[in-house]
Amino acid sequence: MFERRQYFLEHMDEIRQWLMYEPRGHSAMSGAILQPSTRPDCDWGVLYIEVSGCLPMCGHGTIGVATVLVEKAMVKVVEPITTIRLDTPAGVVTVEVAVKNGKALNVTLINVPSFSYALDQVVDVPGYGKITYDMAFGGNFYAIIPVDRVEINFARENGQKFLTAGLAISNAINEQNRPVHPENPEIAVCHHIDFISPGDNKFHWRNAMAIHPGWFDRSPCGTGTSARLAQMVARGEFSDGDVLANESWIGSQFQGRIVGRTTVGDFPAIIPAITGRAWVMGEATWTLDPADPFPAGFLV
Repeated sequence: MFERRQYFLEHMDEIRQWLMYEPRGHSAMSGAILQPSTRPDCDWGVLYIEVSGCLPMCGHGTIGVATVLVEKAMVKVVEPITTIRLDTPAGVVTVEVAVKNGKALNVTLINVPSFSYALDQVVDVPGYGKITYDMAFGGNFYAIIPVDRVEINFARENGQKFLTAGLAISNAINEQNRPVHPENPEIAVCHHIDFISPGDNKFHWRNAMAIHPGWFDRSPCGTGTSARLAQMVARGEFSDGDVLANESWIGSQFQGRIVGRTTVGDFPAIIPAITGRAWVMGEATWTLDPADPFPAGFLV
């Protein structure tokens, strides 16, 4: 599926732009393209699309995909738990959907192996000075930064400040200290900056996820939650049996836990389980007028 993703980006990327950009989408739009799996042990193949490109993996996208597959009977539905295997560019993702009367109550995804890539890294960021961060992988690379390091209060009115800081830090990381996946060197970019703030206890955290080229994740971010778990494990802050409540910028939550251990290259890794919920809100048919002066949409 990773090769299919590469083909899509090289030959069909206008479809992503057409769906994600305005006027059909917006600056924070994300989606998933379902297709036949490239392997016999999976139910569906998935390409995850957003404004910035085509991601190897997307946690909240997977939760949405699984909800649709169950509620539209696109897989064999078994109550109380329907198990779905998805072929993604990051690897096979197993999903367990709690179902009652054909309705998806919640979705737990067993994500790809996630690992702490490097702790206490430092980059020089124009306008912000030297910024220390941890880098972790949960399907994508994430730079994890406590909010006090950028001296911004975790408050809705400071959203633009976080976004501006996040983009500056992302650019600095990719120029000065770009991460490279140990088993797939084509995954070699950090577009996600996870600003974290303490919640009610040591296993409740809030996050402001600034994403290239300039938007906030509205969800708690499934792959980001996976990366956060791996980073907390590396710092000795999280163990098997613990449960992380990861809260988004808008107040929604995913729960994260560890269901296994493995390695990725030479890196110790965890197998994370992320639980959340999605709701089917409607169906749409998009068309393209040949006279449209913006056939691929636009961004402002």
